[in-house]
Amino acid sequence: MPKWGYSVVGLDPDTTVKASGRELRISHKKAREVCAAIKGMKLDEAKEFLEQVIKMKRAVPFTRFKKKTPHRRGLQKAAAGGYPVKAAKKILAILESAEANANFKGLDTENLRVIHASAYPGTKLKRYIPRAFGRSTPRFETLCHVEIVLGLEGKS
Repeated sequence: MPKWGYSVVGLDPDTTVKASGRELRISHKKAREVCAAIKGMKLDEAKEFLEQVIKMKRAVPFTRFKKKTPHRRGLQKAAAGGYPVKAAKKILAILESAEANANFKGLDTENLRVIHASAYPGTKLKRYIPRAFGRSTPRFETLCHVEIVLGLEGKS
């Protein structure tokens, strides 16, 4: 059995469905921005938005991790933005998994809305590159956890 849980509690199991991706090899910073962008959208809207991000037609607004991020056209909330294609692909797969869970439960997928979407850092893969004179340089990779909860319109 897994030792992890969800960061959101107190949900009605009859009107909500959950899906998560654990230890994904995507940037937790970009995944956070994608999750913030799709939170509150209807399921069809969110899937269409992520497909457009993958095709690099729509930019994701970057609100927190935006230090040297350039401006992108078509953003209303923030000027800085980008096209995190890899993160969008993984989050789209998790969104489709949540949709499949909703179909299995018998929920109406037309009225589903993303009520919770979060991404946070996971395990660090620690590696070292050997250098000259017996030294080494660390090369760490931080994995990412993503959680998505869908709920029926007006009942969650």
